[in-house]
Amino acid sequence: MSTIATVNPATGETIKTYEAMGEEEIGRRLQLAEATFRTYRTTAFAERARLMDRAAGLLDEDRDEIARVMTTEMGKPVKQARAEAAKCAKAMRWYAEHAEELLADEEPAESDVKDSGASRALVRYRPLGPVLAVMPWNFPLWQVIRFAAPALMAGNVGLLKHASNVPQTALYLEDLFHRAGFTEGCFQTLLIGSGAVDDVLRDERVKAATLTGSEPAGRAVASTAGEMIKKTVLELGGSDPYIVMPSADLDRAAEVAVTARVQNNGQSCIAAKRFIVHTDVYDAFAERFVAGMRALKVGDPMQEDTQVGPLSSERGRADLEELVDDAVRGGARVLCGGQRPDWPGWYYPPTVLAGITREMRIHREEAFGPVATLYRAADLDEAVLIANDSLFGLSSNVWTRDEKEVDRFVRDLEAGGVYVNGMTASHPALPFGGVKRSGYGRELSGHGIREFCNITTVWHGA
Repeated sequence: MSTIATVNPATGETIKTYEAMGEEEIGRRLQLAEATFRTYRTTAFAERARLMDRAAGLLDEDRDEIARVMTTEMGKPVKQARAEAAKCAKAMRWYAEHAEELLADEEPAESDVKDSGASRALVRYRPLGPVLAVMPWNFPLWQVIRFAAPALMAGNVGLLKHASNVPQTALYLEDLFHRAGFTEGCFQTLLIGSGAVDDVLRDERVKAATLTGSEPAGRAVASTAGEMIKKTVLELGGSDPYIVMPSADLDRAAEVAVTARVQNNGQSCIAAKRFIVHTDVYDAFAERFVAGMRALKVGDPMQEDTQVGPLSSERGRADLEELVDDAVRGGARVLCGGQRPDWPGWYYPPTVLAGITREMRIHREEAFGPVATLYRAADLDEAVLIANDSLFGLSSNVWTRDEKEVDRFVRDLEAGGVYVNGMTASHPALPFGGVKRSGYGRELSGHGIREFCNITTVWHGA
């Protein structure tokens, strides 16, 4: 069983260790969730919105404190941690404002109602019940809130199994909703290891599950949920392409490319990872991009001017190093970085690799850290081929001023999103999710709040 502990990745120091909950406590919490749902499901949208707004306000008040906690637990620069907390409060307010309209009854066309033999018909969105959320460490607040805000506003209750290296953040989230006035069983944190997830998901009191994480974790949850016939939403890995065409603003494309690759210390599913550049502008882009990556400040994530902090774990850094070393052995060229610094903590420098071939692991696998791969494409068709030559399909980025090229990319890229002349970023009003091995289902927007609803047909006879 994995240790549930806060281990500072900047130093390797274990700050605090927690004992995993036993079967009795897990059972108590599942029973509380089921009992709470029976009454919470009938609350008015106005009451849910009042509570959600209150939680957002408390989060704003706690922003500096919880940002330091996140940085201590998983290493993101504290400036980015504060921005994450602010983003969460924004999403909570967005769902508080829009949930009622997003879940309003829908009435079919009058002719269709008549044709069905009804005097009246409608579609109503009703909550499912307790939903299990298995969440990752890389955005320890945002990953949870983008599930919790819509789920609670829809009338569901939440059970959080957070990553074992962010227990303080996980406990903070339970406390946040409780302080806001939500009934105790509306949102609960389960301090359990990954080995306990299967039993929780099999419990009949749990009606659905959502997971953001690795492909193996997604397979495990989807397999059990399939056996138990329970709804799931999966957001798994990503190896997003970042395509630059000749008409692009190269200075801007290169500047944004650096941020798109190293956001969150490069540990983001939607970070751009594969940079596919038209041969006519390849050298000019590469020069700008490598210079930008090389200029980044790597260091103590608690410092305001740090741009890249440590990776979240020693194992994570070792995995990244293995991908880089494998590529170099296969003939890849290191344009910058490529060697871990000689100081405490799990740091890895911003790195750019060129000369990537299909035989290299880094071409097939997700590089979860500040390592970018550069590809040269002869034309648009080859750029699309390289972009789609991946098992993943989370999002994509394209840089061009040619509208015909934009149309082709939107038509042909195999991804859940196409961001034109900008980097991928999630927003509460826009659906988020992927295809292929990046998962299925959608979070955020109206699509996300309806994922865990019983879409009910109501038919009245003549």
